[in-house]
Amino acid sequence: MSAVIFGATGGIGSAVADALEADKRFDNIIRFSRSGISPVSIDLTSEASIREAADWTRANAISPSLLFVATGLLHDDSSGPEKSMRQLDADWLLQNYQVNAVGPTLIAKHFLPLMNRSDISRFVVLSARVGSISDNRLGGWYGYRASKAALNMMIRNLAIEWSRKNDRSVILALHPGTVDTALSEPFQTNVPPGKLFDSSRAARQLLDVLERLEPAQSGRIFAWDGTEIQP
Repeated sequence: MSAVIFGATGGIGSAVADALEADKRFDNIIRFSRSGISPVSIDLTSEASIREAADWTRANAISPSLLFVATGLLHDDSSGPEKSMRQLDADWLLQNYQVNAVGPTLIAKHFLPLMNRSDISRFVVLSARVGSISDNRLGGWYGYRASKAALNMMIRNLAIEWSRKNDRSVILALHPGTVDTALSEPFQTNVPPGKLFDSSRAARQLLDVLERLEPAQSGRIFAWDGTEIQP
């Protein structure tokens, strides 16, 4: 079986790829990323780069059974999650949507048609509990919350449409919890003891959850411990 990982140089993405390489069921692990050793350099703001990655995958006769999108944007060198509406900035909001919602959806557009249809195939993206509208009791983090909520809706739409073409597909969003990576590093102060996961543990937890989920659960959002997150 083959697996394709997007964001394979990030903390969670690289740990997922390493865990899959240790899993003898997978004999081919493809790691796509912006940098590092990647067959095609991926820019989530460029559909052309995603299309090029799909063309490379097709040309190499790779039909993935698992596609794992481990990408995300919470902050960069100049911007971060907003604490109030006074900090809202149109360009930063659009960048959040582009990276967290549009990019993963375009990966689905180009890669779902390539996935294995002879057995269960799984397409998974990293989402976040803060993208749940019903669970939002604190406010703030406008761009990140809204872009993850949009991603969750995209996953639901993709699952509905793709089930008509492949009723053995599983399309999901997973919340990894707080993982000790560059993305969460500035926001780890108030994490409860035992709830800050290293990347390897996070990868194992996510893959364990993913293994248990079936096509009937496609289109939903699940946390690292297997509990379902309501939109």
